[in-house]
Amino acid sequence: MSNTAAVVEVYFDGLCLPKNPGGIACYAYVIKEKGGRLLHSGSGVAAEPSAQSTNNVAEYTALIKALEWLDENGYTSHWVEVKGDSQLVVKQMNGEFRVKNKQIIPLFQKAALLRRKFRDISIAWVPREQNSEADKLSERAYNNALLENPGLLDMIK
Repeated sequence: MSNTAAVVEVYFDGLCLPKNPGGIACYAYVIKEKGGRLLHSGSGVAAEPSAQSTNNVAEYTALIKALEWLDENGYTSHWVEVKGDSQLVVKQMNGEFRVKNKQIIPLFQKAALLRRKFRDISIAWVPREQNSEADKLSERAYNNALLENPGLLDMIK
């Protein structure tokens, strides 16, 4: 890491409620400077109730959306530390686990392509307690989805 590169921390999270799979998959991410100043955060619905709606889809969507924002806003030359509480996503992104699920493969490929744009990037697992801000945002995204479209729960089989 060079002395001139600022450190950016990214926290990502996803959930699928009220059941996984098949619930409402929501994502969230928080991007901060190393000192803690918020640069950006985002959240939303990754997938409406269907067989394709899972925690893993939500987690990957959060990672992709965060990396896209960093890329679009000129942070690819910064030292980026990505942190998430999904062991599956972190281990797949770091080459420790193979990606076998057909619906996850395109998300993994998109995240991997985005990752290559960054000069210095690490993706690490953190316990849920260290990911509480993104976790709360993903829960808020779920609650907002229900408020905006009460019929979503009726779609869950």
